[in-house]
Amino acid sequence: MSCNLYPILRPIFTVLFKIVYRPKIINKELIPKTGSIILAGNHRHALDPISIGVCTKRTIHFLAKKELYRGINFIFFDLVGTLPVDKHNKNKRTIGEAEKMLNNGGVIGIFPEGTRNRTEDRLLPFKKGAVSFAKNTNSLIVPFAITGEYKIFRKSLTITIGKPYKVGNDSIEVANNKLQDKIYNLIGGDLK
Repeated sequence: MSCNLYPILRPIFTVLFKIVYRPKIINKELIPKTGSIILAGNHRHALDPISIGVCTKRTIHFLAKKELYRGINFIFFDLVGTLPVDKHNKNKRTIGEAEKMLNNGGVIGIFPEGTRNRTEDRLLPFKKGAVSFAKNTNSLIVPFAITGEYKIFRKSLTITIGKPYKVGNDSIEVANNKLQDKIYNLIGGDLK
């Protein structure tokens, strides 16, 4: 990444997003202002990264599927500091960059479902990246849920932030199930 425009674009997108979609944001004060964190939540819409981005002034480096980096999109995604993920490869470089950011006190954004959920199910099965990053870097996980719809000027969108926590000594499998349960409960409106 040669340059990161995220800190410049975030305030602009935040103002526009709040005017257009009027989201209800619950518990945004739970997002730590310092230290390494992994923001992990459900994914139903292309605007979900902006939804979570308006909840904190911190720069979030989202992991995004490699397919989004085609043509002119590559320049935009590179300039806002996203990290490309190839679902079919090991992604050693991206994993290394993400862990380096976390070890330096940064913020990573991950949608553990691995893709947008276009089904009627509350969540798709989770990939293990979020909990692996948390375990490898001793970072906090901050679960979140985005519910409602993106309706212009309608106040039908809610972003709920859950309590930050550490994976601790849990196995990756157990930690992944816990994360999925926490996000599932946030979607349902219950804090866990």
